[in-house]
Amino acid sequence: MLSSVVSVAFHGVAYGMILYVISVGLSVTMGLMGFINLAHGVFAMAGGFVLSSFMARFGVPFPLAVLSAFVLVALGSVVLERLLYSRLYGAGELTQVLFSIGLILVSMASARLIFGDQAARVLLPDYLRGQLHMMGRDFPTYRVFIIFFSLGIILLLWFGVERTRWGAMVRAAVDHRAMAQSVGINTRLLFMATFALGSGLAGLGGALGADILPVQWAYPFEHLVYFLIVVAVGGLGSLRGPFIAALLIGVADTACKYWVPEFGAFLVYAATIGILLWRPMGLFGVRA
Repeated sequence: MLSSVVSVAFHGVAYGMILYVISVGLSVTMGLMGFINLAHGVFAMAGGFVLSSFMARFGVPFPLAVLSAFVLVALGSVVLERLLYSRLYGAGELTQVLFSIGLILVSMASARLIFGDQAARVLLPDYLRGQLHMMGRDFPTYRVFIIFFSLGIILLLWFGVERTRWGAMVRAAVDHRAMAQSVGINTRLLFMATFALGSGLAGLGGALGADILPVQWAYPFEHLVYFLIVVAVGGLGSLRGPFIAALLIGVADTACKYWVPEFGAFLVYAATIGILLWRPMGLFGVRA
């Protein structure tokens, strides 16, 4: 029993870390920027396909392929933000939802046309394969890497948003955009950079997590509900909340699949409903 508990906790934490790295960008766009971007999973899917294509077709080393996934997805999101998203910042929620769903459908069709029905192939380097012996037990090396690498990203993100001038400007621009502009903050550039960061993190999470969440053409819809649960349960406008929610969901989902597979994700959804009935703004939400 102890062995199974440790295994579920370990794999659940690794899964939760990937969920957070992907979903935190959605928390930024929904909580800080006030934009309902249901197409956030498209950027994660793009990151996974960039990693797979660069390694399999061009022989790019794994670290450079991961970095490329982050950079290319972030740059691509800038184009979308300027051409499409920026036109809908002041639009109603229904308009934003319909737009993002349309973007999901177009992206899924494009991915299926370009990459086919097969999941993206991940070629891990030798040093990330096999098992790592720790505390008298063997753990998959790549999952250990995911946990510690994601922790580093989380710490950098928290510092950037909570302890830098950039983070303060983002919060000020969202709370009162006109006032922020009046004191000299370039909100257009600020929102573009924030959107690029959130999208780039999604691409990074999609690339790193391709071994846990296989990347294929239906990825944006297949995992959308879990991305939304992380943000909703954690709370909009919070970085700590989605992190705790992602860990809880990762461990709970892994435990359900391991011990009660006949229930599937039912228990996760039931717990989500209960939490939101208890705290409609999420565990650590600061905005409605």
